[in-house]
Amino acid sequence: MDLGLKDKLVLVTGSGSGIGKATARVYLQEGARLIVHGLTQVEVATCVNDLSALGDVKGMAADLSNLADATALAEFAQAQGDVDVLVNNVGIFSVKPFEDLTDEDWIHYFNINVLSAVRMSRIFLPAMLERGTGSIINMASEAAVKPLPQMVHYSVTKTAMLGLTRGMAELTKGTGVRVNSILPGPTWTEGVEAYFDGLAEQEGEPLDAIVDNYFKSDEPTSLIQRFVQPDEVARMIVTISSSTASNGAAHRIEGGIVRNIL
Repeated sequence: MDLGLKDKLVLVTGSGSGIGKATARVYLQEGARLIVHGLTQVEVATCVNDLSALGDVKGMAADLSNLADATALAEFAQAQGDVDVLVNNVGIFSVKPFEDLTDEDWIHYFNINVLSAVRMSRIFLPAMLERGTGSIINMASEAAVKPLPQMVHYSVTKTAMLGLTRGMAELTKGTGVRVNSILPGPTWTEGVEAYFDGLAEQEGEPLDAIVDNYFKSDEPTSLIQRFVQPDEVARMIVTISSSTASNGAAHRIEGGIVRNIL
């Protein structure tokens, strides 16, 4: 299927690994030009090297928790041309009891998971509106609508991403610009794998048994009873970003964990 992305310029934040890197790969396979981003230059260089055989890809390291780095990344991308698609993928997660979360923890999570998207969108959305075309994807989570008790802080930031997405989309009325969010379920990224490896070692059980028990005890409503793969999320991101009719929507790819019909 031709998604009409050939030669489009795409910026995917947090694309050094996981969902972000898988998304960059799919965009390149669709003929887009890519700007990848990571926290360190080593991460970015590795990503560019891994993906360069697929097409035109450049990258830059930046800490999007501060405005100066976010601005520098935006200027780097703009130097390559008009950014047609922005994927706000940067995010962090951790398991921590609610009562142990400090004010600093909450501010840190909002700064990275929400304000990074605000900073980048604040730069690119006006330019898209001026041109009358463009697409922004904000990464949320199934935790946005089904908050996780072991990650209340993470869940709240992802709920905020839904509000941000709809609010930004309202600004695009009557133009060809679209803003949508994607809600992945538990996804087998490098970070998740590292977490479960540590849990298996801590409990002295095989990794497969830990993962199987996770879906039985923590995610019993999952209809697929497995982790979503990064490339599955990536394909939805790329498809939705290219859709000219989807705007202001929250698209779920969480394996049926959320038990409702909408």
